[in-house]
Amino acid sequence: MADLYPEIPQTETLTVEFKSDRKRLPDDELVQALVCMANSEGGELWLGVEDDGTPTGLHKAHMNLVGLPGLIAARTSPALQIVVEPVQVEGYTVARILVPKAIHSEVATTSGQYLRRRIKPDGTPECVAMLPHDRDSHASRIGISDATAQIVQGASTADFDPLERERLRQSVEYYGGDRVLLELDDEQLDAALGFTARTPSGERQPTLTGLLVIGREAALRDFIPTHELAFQVLEQEDIRFNEFRRFPLLKALEWLEINFRPYNPEREIQVGLFRVPVPLVDMGAFREAVANALVHRDYHKLGAVHVRLDDQGLTISNPGGLVEGVTLDNLLSTEPRPRNPRLADVMKRIGIVERSGRGVDKIYRGMLRFGRPQPDYNRTDYNSVVLRLDTVEADEVFLRLVVEQEKQRGNLPVNSLIVLSALKDQKRLSAEDLAALIQQEIGQAKRTVESLVEAGLVEAHGKTRGRTYTLSAAMYKEKGDKIAYTRQAGFSKLQNEQMVLSHAQHHGRIQRQEVMELCHLGKDQANRLLKKLRDNGQLEMHGTTRNAYYTIPTED
Repeated sequence: MADLYPEIPQTETLTVEFKSDRKRLPDDELVQALVCMANSEGGELWLGVEDDGTPTGLHKAHMNLVGLPGLIAARTSPALQIVVEPVQVEGYTVARILVPKAIHSEVATTSGQYLRRRIKPDGTPECVAMLPHDRDSHASRIGISDATAQIVQGASTADFDPLERERLRQSVEYYGGDRVLLELDDEQLDAALGFTARTPSGERQPTLTGLLVIGREAALRDFIPTHELAFQVLEQEDIRFNEFRRFPLLKALEWLEINFRPYNPEREIQVGLFRVPVPLVDMGAFREAVANALVHRDYHKLGAVHVRLDDQGLTISNPGGLVEGVTLDNLLSTEPRPRNPRLADVMKRIGIVERSGRGVDKIYRGMLRFGRPQPDYNRTDYNSVVLRLDTVEADEVFLRLVVEQEKQRGNLPVNSLIVLSALKDQKRLSAEDLAALIQQEIGQAKRTVESLVEAGLVEAHGKTRGRTYTLSAAMYKEKGDKIAYTRQAGFSKLQNEQMVLSHAQHHGRIQRQEVMELCHLGKDQANRLLKKLRDNGQLEMHGTTRNAYYTIPTED
């Protein structure tokens, strides 16, 4: 019997495809459509549905769906394992075909066709040929190939720039990189950092990493046309700065920082005996974000790494979406997965990017330490990573509190900064809420917030499942907002009783859920409060379990 669920989606997307079957969809076309989806994000193909989402049913030749998975497996390489579900819609039987995303390699038809699904400029999907550079890009994204470790055909060591070698050595000293590199001669350095690799004939030839780091500008233009950096400054829609460069990476970062500094004003605040600089954009976060964009971009795709400063903030974007296994929901917690491992390792050894691979933490710290909003990656999609850093005014009181803590305990962990920032903005949160924000298990979230309770920065309210957290009275006192603390910290038991009775008096009744929301209590705490008022004769219960409500007893 056909399944009654799920419903047909409203429109076609990157992961949803409709195929009409009124005239019997040819097997070749069906196989191509499924391969196309597998080589993108996977998804579901609805067979027997028109392009506008109208169900028209399966052709009689496809009514028996049992053999369809075997057909698709036999016509694809490696064999694509689909799941087919019959669905009854508006009196028609259609087939929902679930397509897994290709993880370990691309999927082809047995006739040798490589296809991928993409979104056109008008927002509708299409299936296109997967060209060699698309296959290379896909292999890099899923971690089975490293383009930056490959030899660049036609290039030679003469394409390396001696000035860039010297810049590399100076960078190692300046950024505190691997000092062993300073003891190597040029040939040893090239081998140690993978700037060259041996050809079958035994000679050493430049890799993509070698050219990107110490290549001559002419060689970059000739051999790596995808490499480009753009810096733009917009002020009330007027263009103040707009230049594109194809410099080797170390020179590009230096050039960008020199040109960015005039647009990054800095002031100072006094914290005890120390003067703390407050820039528009934290330079540590800026360097890490730009370096990440250059190191982790997809060098198979055309398009510049864009760094744009406008009146609202700084936006940094790079071609190529997040690599396989990294999502917006685990960006803070997943293990580092570089798209270009060779290049990433070189930049770590030089000292340009975070040696631990946790550069995202440094970007978060550079925003949250100043009481600013956390970095925003929400515009990231399959084609590009987009990072937004809002340039709002720093919260000086929050910064002072963080600096004071850092003097006593060293740098606060990023998780702690996220918790403090969230409580500052959202006032009161549970451990479950905080776990989602720091992208950790609830146990880790509890350990993080309870350490802040012990430090006197956060206060806990309630016990067990109903436990919630606010900033401490000391934090609110420093901010000069004692009333806000009283409002958020909750009320005494007597005040809770009065609020419940007042609500019941004015609205005629009250339910447990309303008590929980009104008094910021957990379920058990609300039950105990209602029981006490009932036992005292101040409330009368009506109904049972979830539907129970309470009223003020009427006088006889």
